[in-house]
Amino acid sequence: MKKRKINKSVLAVILALIVLLLAIVPIPYYIEVPGSAEKLNEFVTVGKQKDTQSGSFMLTTVGIKRATPLGALLAHFSSAQTLVSKEELMGSSSDATYLQLQQYYMENSQNTAIEMALKLANKPYDLEYKGIYVMDIVKNSSFANKLTIGDTIYAIDGQTFKSSEEFMKYIQSKKIGDSVSIQFERNNKKQTATGKLIELTANKVKKPGIGITLVDHTSISSDSDVKIDAGSIGGPSAGLMFTLETYSILTNQDLRNGQQIAGTGTISSDGTVGRIGGIDKKVIAADQAGAKIFFAPNDAITAEEKKAYPTIKTNYEEAKAAAKKINTSMKIVPVKNVRDALDYLKKAK
Repeated sequence: MKKRKINKSVLAVILALIVLLLAIVPIPYYIEVPGSAEKLNEFVTVGKQKDTQSGSFMLTTVGIKRATPLGALLAHFSSAQTLVSKEELMGSSSDATYLQLQQYYMENSQNTAIEMALKLANKPYDLEYKGIYVMDIVKNSSFANKLTIGDTIYAIDGQTFKSSEEFMKYIQSKKIGDSVSIQFERNNKKQTATGKLIELTANKVKKPGIGITLVDHTSISSDSDVKIDAGSIGGPSAGLMFTLETYSILTNQDLRNGQQIAGTGTISSDGTVGRIGGIDKKVIAADQAGAKIFFAPNDAITAEEKKAYPTIKTNYEEAKAAAKKINTSMKIVPVKNVRDALDYLKKAK
């Protein structure tokens, strides 16, 4: 009898250790979960002025946590969590590099939001286009050992450009195999690298390219002295909400009518609101924070995308489905341009 009791005790300890290991040992996967809804009146200032009106504009986030075997199993059975591989989330980047890239995206998002808000408010500003940040480099690029993440490319073949679109248009005017010279800056030192354009495929169309992921590197200044400080939050998806918050302070307009208004979407210099990832989790975060309205990008799905991904939906459609699933009364509002959001708010008021 005594021996059996000891054996049962040992078995219980072993099982407890196994469960503990399953719960704490990390695996090369991550779990996306609903994040938070952050009030922007704490992040944006114009001169010494802050947003003191009732209600709030809120950016929404997706939480990322390292997966364990037990966490991965639970995520598999949860409609609010998604298990993703390290490669799906970060590509070839390390954890530290991924966080650095998210800050580059955030910097660009903030500057573009400030520019758009100043345009809408008819306020003068100066935008300095410094070039493009190198965000990633494919392994077969002829510049793979010459450029590094964080470099700023400011010219190609001696020609400067005013946007990443101009940069890509110049590249695509050339042929696969053509040699190009890239002028870039690293640690405040200007350098030059030469290499050949490689074949890249986008939507099954072959094009010449350098083989890098990029984002604009800009700085903006104005008499209005707009400042955005989002702390450790990274990524480009708060562009729309930063624009709305900044515009409301610049014009001293009460656009919210006392409501909590959340949303997501990138912003471009013409006001276009772009697609983002994890919108289903952001809908949950907004609902938990008490938002009454949620702005969702109503992005266009191309024929090529529909053919490659037959079940693809717009961000708006994804947000509507997520809202229905959690049975929220929060209104999901589609926006293609920041002006759509402004028109909605002014009409609602």
